Amino acid sequence: MSAPSNTIIAERYQLQRRLAQGGMAEVWLAIDLTLDRRVAVKWLKPTLATDPVVAERFRREAVAAASLNHPNIVAVHDVFEQDGRHALVMQLVDGKSLRQLLDTQKRLSPELTCHIGTAVALALDNAHEAGFVHRDVKPGNIMITPDGRVLLTDFGIAKGLDGDGSDDLTSDNIMMGTAKYLSPEQVRGKKLDGRADLYSLGLVLYECLAGRVPFLGETDADTALARLQRDPTDLARLRATLPHRLVAVIHNLLARKPEHRPATGAELIVELKAAQEEGAPEFDVTSEEQSPVAPFSAGRLVRAPSDVRGRTSDRGRAVRQSTPPRGREVRGREGRPTPDKRRRRGQPEPAVDSAVDAALVTGPVGIPGEPARVTGRIPVQTPAAATPSTRVATTRADAPPPIHRDATPPGGAQRGAPARGLNQRWGPSTTVVGALVGLALIVAIIIWATLVYGGTDETPTTTVLPNAPATAATGDALTDEADTDAESGVASEPAAGPVEIASIVAFDPEGDDRSENDELAVDARADSDPSTEWRTVCYLGQFMGGKRGVGLIVTLDGPTDRALQVELTNGPYNVMFFASDADTPPSEIDGWGDPFDRDAEREPGTLISAGSPDGTRHILVMLAEIGPDAGCSDDYPYRGGLAEIRLAG
Repeated sequence: MSAPSNTIIAERYQLQRRLAQGGMAEVWLAIDLTLDRRVAVKWLKPTLATDPVVAERFRREAVAAASLNHPNIVAVHDVFEQDGRHALVMQLVDGKSLRQLLDTQKRLSPELTCHIGTAVALALDNAHEAGFVHRDVKPGNIMITPDGRVLLTDFGIAKGLDGDGSDDLTSDNIMMGTAKYLSPEQVRGKKLDGRADLYSLGLVLYECLAGRVPFLGETDADTALARLQRDPTDLARLRATLPHRLVAVIHNLLARKPEHRPATGAELIVELKAAQEEGAPEFDVTSEEQSPVAPFSAGRLVRAPSDVRGRTSDRGRAVRQSTPPRGREVRGREGRPTPDKRRRRGQPEPAVDSAVDAALVTGPVGIPGEPARVTGRIPVQTPAAATPSTRVATTRADAPPPIHRDATPPGGAQRGAPARGLNQRWGPSTTVVGALVGLALIVAIIIWATLVYGGTDETPTTTVLPNAPATAATGDALTDEADTDAESGVASEPAAGPVEIASIVAFDPEGDDRSENDELAVDARADSDPSTEWRTVCYLGQFMGGKRGVGLIVTLDGPTDRALQVELTNGPYNVMFFASDADTPPSEIDGWGDPFDRDAEREPGTLISAGSPDGTRHILVMLAEIGPDAGCSDDYPYRGGLAEIRLAG
């Protein structure tokens, strides 16, 4: 889409063509008629022009960017309003965004990645010193020029570091920024400082080297919450040739806790420069292969290529001397006959008479016609004092290996008696073994017949309990700890009852007061009353302000492996089930380990989990997503609920 060439705004800027557009504004290429230079005009969309919050946020971007003066930050020249739409005149960057570069190249070199990281760290350090947090560091906001300059742009959601938060246009329960590049503090809605921007920069650098971001879910919310639940995959596993120090720097940037990251952009620059100087790791410092082997198509193994001189000698030998037909006598350089390779058993090894023969015996070997990278040659190292080996590796150009004929005479009529010990006769030992087996079979039949068809007289059974005095009249033993059956005399123990729910308590480890309607937790127990349930407090969003989850801990009166039945009273929902065999339930989410079951549905309903692990004493039912509730206010419309909790099966 292009504007007419005579479209002039603010009586100064002539719009040429639209370069890009986002959710809030359009970016146009324009000509500054006063200064006769090309500029970029960021113009608020008409549909948002009447929104006072958006307009104020747009104005603050101009104030934030105009107060910054740094070679790695896109400069702001002017700000004005045209037809009720705010506009921002910026420096025109003749280049492309890092997003465009990654979309075409996927992965960047460590050198270029360090260069980009250093430039953006310089820009962020300047912004932080001026009192601003960018809050939206991502590849789309990093520009790269053809001469290698790197500039940071778009301070649209920048926030002051020194303010008390009363002038912020966002809420603590709203995650501002792009989901793939948010810091954990932004996901949780916590107070931010410059280390949040450094975390986002770490995600950008990770993508530059790995070709993908470390956290990516099915939805933006899943992507944002993933960084609270796990650590990124080790970069060294994805790309083993990276400098070790560079991998360590990026993983330090991605630490969950801000205090574990570099404190400032200046500290990060020092680390990046040191990592760039380190260079790629050396995997093998050996100057020459000593005994490697490489497979080839014939299924055998030959020494891998490493000696160019040996390969050259081998090719020359193949040209100078051809392989004679098998079985013919071959004469050496001095006219002496060379013995045939076929020798009878016991015949001594032939002597090496010349340099050519020595080359044939101990020199390099190869396979003509095979690629050199697969079947190259390497000289065989032989100690000076040792006798050279006469065994030569067979190649396709050499004569076929000798055939050792089988000296076994052909079969015919057997002459004479078989050797002693090779003939089979029915000896006494076999007779004895057969008789014993038959006798054992007869005894087994008699015992079976006695048990099945024997008499009907009942044999009185007496069971003696340990540590109990026997009575003289009956010979039975009685104790105070166990009762004895009057007819059979067998002691019986009281049967244990089924495992039941002992208690239910609320679980909110990431809340301010670590409680979530605790007094309603007991109402979630199954009682066939649909009006009783446990409900969360009302939240602004379905992800509860960045919490990993809230829920209920169901404590049992004994270990079990049974499933849990729960009624979800509101939807959509995302619920997870955790198990613990400890005496007391863990107080933090990480202490529960991985969930043994989870489910997500659009509508409320009854859910039966998978069977819990053996020995489970506590089950955590945790809601990671909640739905809208008519009982909440318009400002905080989301709430979750659990009811009718019982052990299934």
